[in-house]
Amino acid sequence: MHDDRRLFEFLVLEGAQAGLSWETILKKRDNYRAAFSDFVPATVARFTEKRIQKLLADPGIIRNRLKIEAAIKNARCCLDVQSEFGSLDAYLWTFVANRAIQNRWKRWQDVPAKTSESEAMSKDLARRGFKFVGPTICYAFMQAVGMVNDHLTHCFRYEKIKKMNR
Repeated sequence: MHDDRRLFEFLVLEGAQAGLSWETILKKRDNYRAAFSDFVPATVARFTEKRIQKLLADPGIIRNRLKIEAAIKNARCCLDVQSEFGSLDAYLWTFVANRAIQNRWKRWQDVPAKTSESEAMSKDLARRGFKFVGPTICYAFMQAVGMVNDHLTHCFRYEKIKKMNR
């Protein structure tokens, strides 16, 4: 995935998922798109306290003040990254040397929760002011956006994803 808006969307959703099941977030994804202005970073960056109050009252999303405030803060940080690197995409893909990592896991128990790449991403995002970007969240993000292929080698999706990332 190389679209800044979608990358920002997944960054917000992964942060919202912290401590919850991914299924919970997926069920609320359309609500998140509406609540967070289709994840346009420049729009989310302008959210005010009044908008935060509206979001805290929205049963269609996770009503956690810290996660909502993190999404807004991350939008502002995203704009800074875009200004420095030209795009969020250009910045994030540097953590995998601009090429998706193709793992060859045979058992789901072997798939790590974090890697040196996700730890580096987490550290740098945090240094830039991003919130809810620990190494495990970053690794889940990397998996979700195609930076890492962690499908098991016998999974019907493994080869398809591998070919997509060449």
